[in-house]
Amino acid sequence: MKSQVLDNKKNPKLLLKNHRFFIFTAQFIIVNCLNIVSVKAATPAPVLSVVQSPENTQHWIGITKRLQTIGVPYCVLPLENVKSAADWGDRQVLFLPNIETLTAEQAIALERWTNKGGNLIASGAVGSLSAPGVRQLLKNLLGSYWGFSLNNKQQLKPPKTQLPAWVNQKGLFGQVHGGVLVPNDGASKAVAVWNSQDNAAAVVSTERSTLLGWRWGTDAASSAELDTAWLQVALNRHISTPANGNQKITESAPNCPAPIAKTPSTSPTSPTDAINPVSTRKQDEAIDQLEQTVRWDVVPNSHEPINAGEAAAMQQQLENLIGRVESAHLAALANAPKSDVSQSVKGEDRQLATTRLVTPIPNQEQVLAQARVIVNNLPRLIANKNYALARQQWLVARNNLWKQFPVDRRLAPAEIRAVWLDRGTIVRAGGEQGLSKVFDRLAQSGINTIFFEVVNAGYPIYPSQVAPQQNPLIRDWDPLAVGVKLAHERGMELHAWVWTFAVGNQRHNELLNINPDYPGPVLAAHPGWANYDNQGKIIPVGQTKPFLDPANPEARQYLLKLYEEIVTRYKVDGLQLDYIRYPFQDPAAGRTYGYGQAARGEFQKLTGVDPVTITPSQAQLWQQWTAFRTQQVDSFVTEVSQMMRQKRTNLILSVAVFPLPEAERIQKLQQHWEVWARRGDIDLIIPMTYAQDTVRFQQLAQPWIASTQLGSTLLIPGIRLLSLPTLGTLDQLQLVRDLPVGGYALFAAENVNHELHKLFVNTQGKFASVINEPIPHRDPLQSAVTRYNALQREWRLVLHQEKLQISPKVISEFHSQAEVLQNALTQLATSPSPRKLLVAKSSLTRFQSQFRVWMRDQNISNSYQIKAWENRLSTIERLLRYGEKRLELNSQQRTNQSPKF
Repeated sequence: MKSQVLDNKKNPKLLLKNHRFFIFTAQFIIVNCLNIVSVKAATPAPVLSVVQSPENTQHWIGITKRLQTIGVPYCVLPLENVKSAADWGDRQVLFLPNIETLTAEQAIALERWTNKGGNLIASGAVGSLSAPGVRQLLKNLLGSYWGFSLNNKQQLKPPKTQLPAWVNQKGLFGQVHGGVLVPNDGASKAVAVWNSQDNAAAVVSTERSTLLGWRWGTDAASSAELDTAWLQVALNRHISTPANGNQKITESAPNCPAPIAKTPSTSPTSPTDAINPVSTRKQDEAIDQLEQTVRWDVVPNSHEPINAGEAAAMQQQLENLIGRVESAHLAALANAPKSDVSQSVKGEDRQLATTRLVTPIPNQEQVLAQARVIVNNLPRLIANKNYALARQQWLVARNNLWKQFPVDRRLAPAEIRAVWLDRGTIVRAGGEQGLSKVFDRLAQSGINTIFFEVVNAGYPIYPSQVAPQQNPLIRDWDPLAVGVKLAHERGMELHAWVWTFAVGNQRHNELLNINPDYPGPVLAAHPGWANYDNQGKIIPVGQTKPFLDPANPEARQYLLKLYEEIVTRYKVDGLQLDYIRYPFQDPAAGRTYGYGQAARGEFQKLTGVDPVTITPSQAQLWQQWTAFRTQQVDSFVTEVSQMMRQKRTNLILSVAVFPLPEAERIQKLQQHWEVWARRGDIDLIIPMTYAQDTVRFQQLAQPWIASTQLGSTLLIPGIRLLSLPTLGTLDQLQLVRDLPVGGYALFAAENVNHELHKLFVNTQGKFASVINEPIPHRDPLQSAVTRYNALQREWRLVLHQEKLQISPKVISEFHSQAEVLQNALTQLATSPSPRKLLVAKSSLTRFQSQFRVWMRDQNISNSYQIKAWENRLSTIERLLRYGEKRLELNSQQRTNQSPKF
């Protein structure tokens, strides 16, 4: 489905023949065309671009089948390729099926594209997960926005007003599971409504847009017949020369070039730039490449022009930061001891803004006001080409806002607060006494989960009966035994963090003062288990680690025995798989990996082809080879999961993974963690969303947090502390707390300096309740209750101070339904059962739908806080889903342990 890249050296010009002639000269041209039906003598260009993103990938089969039924000639446009208006292409119509996240840059480009005459068709909760400014822009473009989801399927019917002439096809009205659309005043028109008392809008149109209020292309939402009927009439109205009546558009084009992309050699965000085999510093982590492709830099005093996309992003980021600061203050007051809360509320003037709930320094209000002024002034400064001043004011506002975060109050309850405890810190501890001090600091910081580095570069940190050699840096003690003891004494969990397929490290060899080319103890003992690149090298160019061949059955069995030893000899609470992938590769540059003896032999048996002879230009074979390698990793995760469930059902299996786009990740790492999640093999996904600022962090984390492909698995973003300013770290943590996730993981313990330690102690540690607080992955149902209680405290504070302009009738209904949900969650946590789980889930779903209605007006004036509250409700929903999985596992365990007669 993804776009193909044409080599400009072989094909510098592409001539597209139709009733017009265009010549595109480019370094590479993204081409992803679908020739659907036979080409007539005069082949017209496609009239439709269909936008694909990670959010609608799971729907893509259904989307494609429906498009083929209609027979419209179309092109697939990857959303990630869109940076400017030109990137949306020059087709007459653009279709956005079920795309909920657009960047400010993409939204502005979309507005410019429509201003040039483009027509939009969209479906589902389009843009609903985007930033507030983006949602507002899309609302203007589409004439409406997605209000809330309906609980069940409802009948789609015509409105009471006269139907427009273009809604003239049968099969448009039937049972659909969708959501309520909220039209704008004026030019918006509801052309279909839901069969409800208020006849809420289901399809809304403007002169240049049509919005369908359900997830198009999904059988769970609607039938294929109804989907195709609506798209057909929408296309007919938006195409300048529509087909007559119900006639399908059957012409197809032989080529459908997407807009010309920037050359890899000049684009600052090109993945090619990130791969530098002759770098002065060896890059042995794929995250190095990832960080270099996600850039956000506001350089002080720079006079470089600021384009419209950058300007919008700068505004949006300051608005979001203002929202995070206000949200943090509200959470701080809600989580304060009761005596503090009552005193603060009693003495607070009801007319003050929410930001005055807690005031760590006198000028907080002035800073927030000044930041809002800067947000509003940025467009004028940029229009006047005063770029240096715009950047300077932006940086001043950001730094001043950072200083407004409450740093002396508790900010969040019942979250996963994890840290990777690295080998270096363990080695430096030198023994139980030294390691005890490390655990004391982490416990004081409120950390409740330790990822303890147990296997590194092929060396276990404990005396193993399976591995060839214990880490030589450890002498006369067992750090794993000591670590488990220390963690449990402090009420923390300890998960064994293991390197999986990476079994050596040239940097570790330097520490041991041995030959840099030493492959590590495992491959030294078993050289036949080694993996190789396409040049026959064990360690890829520019990297530092040799890998096992995941297709080698003996290597797999060795790892399984090693992990079994860890989880049976030691009372660890879980196992975390790191390096559960192949080394970083770049097939387009001819750097590929995976040619171990076992893999080559097995693939040759399956296909009759030695994979060493295959190149990416052989599309079908290369896809088979990539799928084969990916399957080796997938199946090993399943085997580890099954082994752990058999040994100890209550163990938690987590994975440290890369947040690269799915297709790119499979090509470059063969790491398909969405599959592991959907199969239920893993409990926690920790994407290494490492970034030097909050903007980049959100760009990396947001797609995966919003993903619907993860089943019941909990996702916990990773934050790298190295080089992060202290308040920048707090900013990233606050973003996590305002998103629908249950916690975070910090990399790594060695980077928790004195300043960070003090911050953590003051904002998430030192509270007696932390010790008895549930950990979401261990006790998800009680965590759901705890988090909901905190959410209710925030609502009570805001309602008490009349910060929400809601009628008394709505407030009464709000309180009543909130209490119903409270009772359902409490009863479930107290005495879990499938029936109580069903009641709790139903109550939550109903409350979420009503919440969007109750807060509809507030969403206009305080969209960030309303979205944060919705996200926290979503977190509770995810905890219930994960809790259902844990209940099933516990039930299976009881069944297996019951006596057999």
